[in-house]
Amino acid sequence: MLDRAMIFGLGASVAALVFVLELVRRRKLREEYSLLWLATAVVLIVLSLSRPLLDVLAGLVGIFYPPSALFLVAVVFILFILLHFSTVLTRLAQENKETAQQIALLRWQLEQAQQALAARQEHADEHQDN
Repeated sequence: MLDRAMIFGLGASVAALVFVLELVRRRKLREEYSLLWLATAVVLIVLSLSRPLLDVLAGLVGIFYPPSALFLVAVVFILFILLHFSTVLTRLAQENKETAQQIALLRWQLEQAQQALAARQEHADEHQDN
């Protein structure tokens, strides 16, 4: 039998699943980043529909009211998602820093080459005048 908390969890999980799929379809969310969200929604749907499985999980964790285990699972998955995004952001920040350093070095080299070319041009002009 489903109680209100499990019905709410089921509804929220199905809504999240549809929303993530729609974001991927519209190319607003890359597939690689949607996997954890999709896994979270599927696990929550399965747990919402299977009270015996939810009872076992709640018993293993020591939760008295099994539907509360749904929210614990959701929080754990969200923490994994946040950790994943933190690692992605860290990598992107490092790549951004390295790219900025490379651009600065290339800009400096370009300025040096332009100065050398200008000096050669001045030197050539002086020889033509003489």
